[in-house]
Amino acid sequence: MKIENLINQIKQKKSFLCVGLDVDLDKIPKHLHKHEDPIFEFSKAIIDSTSPFAIAYKPNLAFFESYGLKGWNSLEKIINYINSNHPEIFTIADAKRGDIGNTSSKYARTFFETLNFDSITVNPYMGRDSIEPFLEYDNKYTILLSLTSNSGSSDFQFQLNNGKPLYLSIIKKSLSWKNKENLMYVIGATKAESLKEVREIIPNSFLLVPGIGAQGGSLSDVCRFGLNENCGLIVNSSRQIIYSDNSIDYAKKSAEISSLIQREMSEQLLKKGII
Repeated sequence: MKIENLINQIKQKKSFLCVGLDVDLDKIPKHLHKHEDPIFEFSKAIIDSTSPFAIAYKPNLAFFESYGLKGWNSLEKIINYINSNHPEIFTIADAKRGDIGNTSSKYARTFFETLNFDSITVNPYMGRDSIEPFLEYDNKYTILLSLTSNSGSSDFQFQLNNGKPLYLSIIKKSLSWKNKENLMYVIGATKAESLKEVREIIPNSFLLVPGIGAQGGSLSDVCRFGLNENCGLIVNSSRQIIYSDNSIDYAKKSAEISSLIQREMSEQLLKKGII
């Protein structure tokens, strides 16, 4: 997907909502367990009900991998369903991969070719040669873990490197990598005040922002510091949306929550003059 298509979708839907598909069989409605593939049935209903309000979906690979081959089959069905029925939607493989170059090349092939995701989250710890294989793909995006929303992020990400926090050094260093235009960055919503410094380094890049809702991040703070002239934000919500109801009407409730978030996003986009 070209970045222009993502921007157009944001303007058309007046939203920059990403729905995280962290599908746990222990948490989905019980009536779905009668289906041959309850993970797919649950996800399909969530996708269909929230797609008017969402511009991206982000399956978290750990939740699929934990079910072995069945989980991988469900993931493949989900990505094929999105690509076939909601082709405007931006897809994110939340895989957090990153390894030596030849291994990263295989990861890139898995998610960009075999599964045909638009983007993937990667861990930059091993440096340039672990990331550049992902960046070789035109119109595919590599989302660099930079500043995360978990409590342990301070263990390393705020350690000083030449007087700057490590996460800022990583972002700055990434600008020297080949095909850097294919980079996006993860910045947690619970660290919204850090977005000001991030935007000084990458004013035009898209940021994937997890952590609103259940994790306590503020959408208004994220927008105040992170919005740029093309929006530049993909804000993820997972549990708040997909587990908002455990009855037969779960998909309807997910749509209602997504609509409420979309309205708040629309106000922020209007305020910024993006729509």
